[in-house]
Amino acid sequence: MTTIIAGILMLGVLVFIHELGHFVVAKMCGVKVLKFSLGFGPKLVSHRRGETEYQVCAIPLGGYVQMLGEGGGEQGEEVELTAEEKARSFAEQTVTKRLAIVLAGPVMNLILPLLILPISFMVGVQMPTYVDQPACVGYVVPESNAAIGGFLADDCVMAVNQRIVGSWNDTNKSFISHAGDDLIFQVERDGEQLQLQIPADNDSLQGMQALGLLPWQAARIGGLAADMPAAEAGLQKGDLILQIENYPISSWYDLKGIIQKIGNKSVAVHLERAGKPLIVDLTPEQRDGEGDYLLGIAPLYNSELKRFGFVDAVREGASRTWELIELTVVFVQKLFTGNVSTKNIGGPITVVQIAGQAAQTDLSAILSVLAFISIQLGILNLLPIPILDGGHILFYVIELVIRRPVSIRAREMAQQVGMAMLLMLMVLAFYNDIVRLWG
Repeated sequence: MTTIIAGILMLGVLVFIHELGHFVVAKMCGVKVLKFSLGFGPKLVSHRRGETEYQVCAIPLGGYVQMLGEGGGEQGEEVELTAEEKARSFAEQTVTKRLAIVLAGPVMNLILPLLILPISFMVGVQMPTYVDQPACVGYVVPESNAAIGGFLADDCVMAVNQRIVGSWNDTNKSFISHAGDDLIFQVERDGEQLQLQIPADNDSLQGMQALGLLPWQAARIGGLAADMPAAEAGLQKGDLILQIENYPISSWYDLKGIIQKIGNKSVAVHLERAGKPLIVDLTPEQRDGEGDYLLGIAPLYNSELKRFGFVDAVREGASRTWELIELTVVFVQKLFTGNVSTKNIGGPITVVQIAGQAAQTDLSAILSVLAFISIQLGILNLLPIPILDGGHILFYVIELVIRRPVSIRAREMAQQVGMAMLLMLMVLAFYNDIVRLWG
């Protein structure tokens, strides 16, 4: 429940920023704003101040700013207005003013990361130490794209599609411009250079690990589950597992296969604790008598807190903002060309989950997730689909070209098509959310 509430609050912040953009520019242009709403449906809270009613509604999946002379309804663009009201009507404004008002919402969502990400970098970003290290593989997930492509542990990625990469982070960034394309890896193996290929149908936008390539991970314990064999045998956080029975352990990834071989037999676990050797006996167990045999341990991930001064934080924030915009634009482009599966589309449930989980960590994570979702919200609203801001922008651009407004009838028909498209997209997004939730 805490995750859901936190997620809705974070989503509400982004909707507020978006609608605030419309609201402020409308006021600057002298347009009368009738309502400023967070959410849709029945009103939960309402307050009138001056000529505007501010409200929070029951369905927290968006919001709107209603202006005099906008759309249909009792105070829409076809309603008879006095000369004074006409001067403050949205429909009576110049096309450039209307364009500015509609653009303001998505632009605010794209500007927000430039303001909050520098704060995140100044507060400090917890980053895995491996991201700045050479992209040398510690483990290849069986039957993954990488395994099928021929990758082996200890392979080091030198280039992707002829673009030289120097680290895990560089490699992940290189995938953005090649989403939906075959990936040609230049790899160094045992001092030799070779090429490996992963077909276009992959999850590279989610990074190396989504392809099945994992960094080396020491078999050092970072977490223990209560009432499980490891905790009951006295293992502690920070213990380094060196050997189980007669099986040497060189990395965390050795553990699963060895534990399954052992089954539910009592074994000697050789450890290093605070630089001293130690042997502990324990017996792996299954949960509810089925599934994999488990010890009840989690790995210790090495990370470091990186803090930046003001100038560097601004530079890093701008760089990260541009990277997120590029990632989102490429994703949308590849989605429409069919190079990226529609299974990657997430809906409100996924957004609330991601935001809610971030809200329970630290300020840096909260700001990073806010920036990521804000950019997606901004770009989504710029798509030239009638009913979205991008659809209205398209109408106004056409008006600038033909020097007359698109007819109300044409706009209404286009908006009906847009509504149908949006509903289909929402159904698909909800379906994907539910599949992920139950999966």
